Amino acid sequence: MPKTAVITGASSGIGAASARALAADGWNVVIGARRVDRLEALAAEIGGTAMALDVTDQASVDAFCDAVDSCDLLLNNAGGALGTASMAEADIDQWQWMYDVNVLGTVRMTKALLPKLVASGDGQVIVIGSIAAREPYKGGGGYNAAKHAVAAATRVLRLELIGQPVRVSEIDPGMVETEFSVVRFGGDEEKAAKVYEGVTPMSAEDIADAVRWVASRPQHVNIDQILMLATAQTSAQVVHREL
Repeated sequence: MPKTAVITGASSGIGAASARALAADGWNVVIGARRVDRLEALAAEIGGTAMALDVTDQASVDAFCDAVDSCDLLLNNAGGALGTASMAEADIDQWQWMYDVNVLGTVRMTKALLPKLVASGDGQVIVIGSIAAREPYKGGGGYNAAKHAVAAATRVLRLELIGQPVRVSEIDPGMVETEFSVVRFGGDEEKAAKVYEGVTPMSAEDIADAVRWVASRPQHVNIDQILMLATAQTSAQVVHREL
C-alpha cells in the first residue's frame, strides 16, 4: 500500500512542487490550503486528494485531519511573511498573522496528526523553515521571530519523540523565487521582482527535491536540519548580484 503524505500550504510554491515530487515517487498525497480551486487542479494533475485547510483556524484543522485516514508524512509548509517594517513601526496585526500561520499552524497540524504518524510505525514530520530561523535581519523582525519559534518547536518535537517511530526534520531555504515576496509586499509584483534581480535564486522544485530525499531515507536515518542557499547567497542579506 502506498504511504500517505499530508502537505499544508500546497496551492503554490514549495508545497505544490513537493506534492508533485512525492506523488511521482509513489506517495498518496493529501493536500490542503485555502485556495481550493488551485488545490483541486493540482490534485487532478497528480492523482491526489484536495481539501480546504486554514492552519490558523482550529476548526478547519480538526475537520481536515479528521478526514485523513492515515498519515506517514506531514509536510508543514504553510507559512509566510508580511511587510518589512522596523520594530519601531511594527504592525502588530502582521506580527500576529505571521506567528499564527507559521508557528501555531505548525503546532496545530502536528498535534492533530501525531497519533496517526505514530500509528504508522514509521512517521515523519518535515518542517519548511527559513534562513530567517537562523539569522535575524533588519526589517524581518516579525518573520524572524516566527521562524525562530518554528525552529525551536521543531527541535523540541525531535527531543520529545525520541524512542517513538516518528522522525523530525527541518529544511531551511534561503532565497527561493515563489509567491513569497509578492505576499510579503502586499501584491506589489515589481517590488517583489527586485528581490531576485541579478541573481539566480532557488526554485520551489529545488526545495521539493530536498523534501523527497529526506522522505526517502531509511527508517534508521533522521535528517535533522538542512540549510539551502542559492550559490549567489551566503547569508540572509549577503547576495552577489550580476547587474
